[in-house]
Amino acid sequence: MFGRLVYESFRRQKRRKLLAGVAITLGVGVATAMIAVATDIGDKISRELRTYGANLIVTPQEDTLDVQIGGVDFKPPSDGAYLNEADLPKIKGMFWRNNIVGFAPMLPVSVSANDANAKDLTLLGTYFSKRLQFGKEYFTTGVRVTHPWWKVQGAWPDDNSSDVLLGESLAAKLGRKAGDEITIAGQAHRVAGILSTGGAEDNQIVAPLALAQQILGKPGAVRRLYVSALTKPEDALARRNPKSMNPEMFDRWYCSPYVASIAYQLQEAIPHSHAEQIRQIAQNEGTVLSRIKGLMLLVTLAALFASALAVSAAMATAIFERRTEVGLMKALGAGNISVAALFFAEALLLALIGGVLGFAGGALLARQIGRSIFDSQITIEPVLFPVILAIAVIVTFAGSAMAIRRAVKFDPVYALRGEA
Repeated sequence: MFGRLVYESFRRQKRRKLLAGVAITLGVGVATAMIAVATDIGDKISRELRTYGANLIVTPQEDTLDVQIGGVDFKPPSDGAYLNEADLPKIKGMFWRNNIVGFAPMLPVSVSANDANAKDLTLLGTYFSKRLQFGKEYFTTGVRVTHPWWKVQGAWPDDNSSDVLLGESLAAKLGRKAGDEITIAGQAHRVAGILSTGGAEDNQIVAPLALAQQILGKPGAVRRLYVSALTKPEDALARRNPKSMNPEMFDRWYCSPYVASIAYQLQEAIPHSHAEQIRQIAQNEGTVLSRIKGLMLLVTLAALFASALAVSAAMATAIFERRTEVGLMKALGAGNISVAALFFAEALLLALIGGVLGFAGGALLARQIGRSIFDSQITIEPVLFPVILAIAVIVTFAGSAMAIRRAVKFDPVYALRGEA
């Protein structure tokens, strides 16, 4: 009899049940999409934010008091210690090696060119797109990975050539364009392209690292290293001093992709080095990630709240229309628990149907968001399905509770007479 009552309720109130089901489906669908994206969004957003540039800088341990203003190194390049270029591939041997998007060494050298306006210039040696090897693994890295906003009119130099780039301001000052030649330290070099960065490099010569080392007379020397790494936002553990942690806490910190823990591992990989975050970039990334996830949480809560309100309105109307039925049930001896159980059973069935349909629709929406925004696939974890069903049940019960409470309190005498 109980099952028949539930069935008749759906058969005779198709429109009311359909409206409630649609509300549940839409709310749960949005929640599914937002939760799926939020749980799979960290690396994708972090990769998008890597277009901001490197978020870590590595310098010689003995040279941590380097003076830089506006990206310009005011300490004479011949002073201080250097990193060893041969140690750089060891980065691919650290624990979070797969989170290292790329790295670019820098070596500034003071030079002069064969021009009256170019007596005191800075030649910046770096990797453009250098192919390196660590063990059996080959990988490519350089400023084209770590500094994606650098734009070149012409062509990028080959890392094994002696071609150079001229910053656009310097090129205009010297009257040079791509394809011309410029004499640096008594040797002619072809200008492969004109570089635009919006920074100090616009007034510099940018060349392969080997050329800068040759001019400086220090093979294998690297002044500083910019590293672009995928990290997670800082939390309380990330801000702890690793020296104050117990072994268990240190292992958890070490095995988390915090910018501080990756910097720690860079120091382990590169001997006699000091690594630190470029604080403005790292903190901004964490802020952006937190705000995007917070926005998704707000959208999810708003969708579920709207769904609960819609279910509440639909259920209240449906129960009011069935007040005579409730009165008859009570007159025949049904208790409050039996009446409430009937309506909660209907709500549970609606929740399960809406939850399944909402999960399917939300999964499609999440995949569409992944393709259109991140140009990649959003992974839907199987464990999300029971979570979504639970959310659908909670939302439906929350929306139905007030209406069911009113139904339980119906006086059978007034209800049978059709009075509220």
